[in-house]
Amino acid sequence: MFLIRMTVRSFSRQFGRRILIAVTVCLSACVAVAMLGVVFDVGDKLNAELSTYGSNIIVQPKSDAVVSDLYGSQANQGSQEQSSRPASYLKESDVPKIKTIFWAYNITDFAPQLDIKAGVDGVEAPVVGTWFRKDIHLDSGESTTVGVRGLRSWWKVEGSWPEDGRDSLTGDPAQGMIGKDLAARLGGKRIGDTVGLKMDGQTQQVRIVGIFDSGDSDSSALYVPTWALQKVSGLPDQVDRVEVKALTTPENDLARKAARNPAALSQDEWETWYCTAYPSAIAYQIEEAIPGAVAKQVRQVAALQGDVLQKTQAVMILMTILSLLAAAIAVANLMAASISERSSEFALLKALGATDGAVSRLVLAETALISLVGAVVGALLGSGVAQIVGHVVFGSGITMRPMVFVLVFVLLALTVLVASISSIRSILRLRPAEVLHGR
Repeated sequence: MFLIRMTVRSFSRQFGRRILIAVTVCLSACVAVAMLGVVFDVGDKLNAELSTYGSNIIVQPKSDAVVSDLYGSQANQGSQEQSSRPASYLKESDVPKIKTIFWAYNITDFAPQLDIKAGVDGVEAPVVGTWFRKDIHLDSGESTTVGVRGLRSWWKVEGSWPEDGRDSLTGDPAQGMIGKDLAARLGGKRIGDTVGLKMDGQTQQVRIVGIFDSGDSDSSALYVPTWALQKVSGLPDQVDRVEVKALTTPENDLARKAARNPAALSQDEWETWYCTAYPSAIAYQIEEAIPGAVAKQVRQVAALQGDVLQKTQAVMILMTILSLLAAAIAVANLMAASISERSSEFALLKALGATDGAVSRLVLAETALISLVGAVVGALLGSGVAQIVGHVVFGSGITMRPMVFVLVFVLLALTVLVASISSIRSILRLRPAEVLHGR
């Protein structure tokens, strides 16, 4: 009771210094909670942010993958350009099986492609058959909507996206969208115009419903539904690649080891890798689902994701450490000044029989109580700052995990304790006779 009364009464003295300690701890708690809150949630946010830039897994026929590995992707692309047709194919009817793998809910979008050079109004140009926004129904009874519309969210589109369906009764033209470069090459095609798609004596009319600017070579292509290009090319149910967008976990040493050779993993490593949403694990499961397919992660996207995540986390952790260090220095200086001013009070307590431990506990109790108030206020402010950071940077709120608050309070407790050590030592060295006699 005596310790409690002394602690409460001490707040009526040196009120300014108490407020400064509380403000210092408050600011440190605010920065630490905000930064660590973002650190624990930044992985999902970066995944969502990077996923807007297209697919991160490519599925292609096994023979094409072998040629690509042996001679390089450029050589493989060159051979296809010369023949105007892909060398091998996947079945379009197998593509929905992608949503049957273990990590099906992490796969947010996918679209097959059949990429062929064909005559477009008498001009040879790249033509891509794909799904724009297609509803697929799985054997499990679930339905989902996928297509290139979700994989090309950065395209600047004038008009609208095409529909995938066909009207076999009326024989209406297929809907398509044309790149701005190809539109200019064909004499300035506009929305509503019709172009003739011709290959091997087969023709298909395509009505332009949208003109897009991709910012790359896709602007020189014509995009049509898969059935339209399969019809003129004589390749029913055939596609040459599938682009997949999935939410993944950044790679680590285990994921890289598995990507090189999954057979080299031990049983425990295999289970950990297979049951974690690494890009290589998702790609492996896609290969299991689609016959004759090889799935590969887009290395640039995976590497970018890992680098950005690590650097972002490192910067925020560094800011947290610096804020705690600044708080320790500030609290230590404020406590030293406070003890210097109250040396007569502490000397009198010791002269009346108070032990060094009792006086030290009094000082620690005072500092702990005012620091707790500052930490609670700072944690609340830090939660708000984290939400602001989330909305400004990622366009969504930050999920604050209880672990963040526990960790911050533990770190602040250690910080205040370390800052108090020098002050406690000065109390231990204090001699009542010398202080009370003014020496």
